[in-house]
Amino acid sequence: QVQLVESGGGLVQAGGSLRLSCAASGLTVSTYAMGWFRQAPGKEREFVVFISRSGISTYYAGSVKGRFTISRDNSKNTLYLQMNNLKPEDTAVYYCAADPRGFYYQPNEYNYWGQGAQVTVSS
Repeated sequence: QVQLVESGGGLVQAGGSLRLSCAASGLTVSTYAMGWFRQAPGKEREFVVFISRSGISTYYAGSVKGRFTISRDNSKNTLYLQMNNLKPEDTAVYYCAADPRGFYYQPNEYNYWGQGAQVTVSS
């Protein structure tokens, strides 16, 4: 049974940083393509960043490029999202996801999801 568990969310002031973790069980992060998505209140879930199975390719949404960094620690079987220079518009529930069937930027293509971590950025 696959489980993805996010942690590291919280409340931060604009300009601050947070690092989200996504601990995986039932799958090995080094053998799956994975991504981070976010969903703000009243909005659709949106793509944030993708990392290929090999880890060589990463793709970022324009709104976070240069501020967010995706990485993974294969020894801990964990995916990370380092978020720097946070803005109030980054406020959302952040989800990690694994194993996209098709387009990596479309949430409905992913087979596995975590429960989400709340990130709130105050101005």
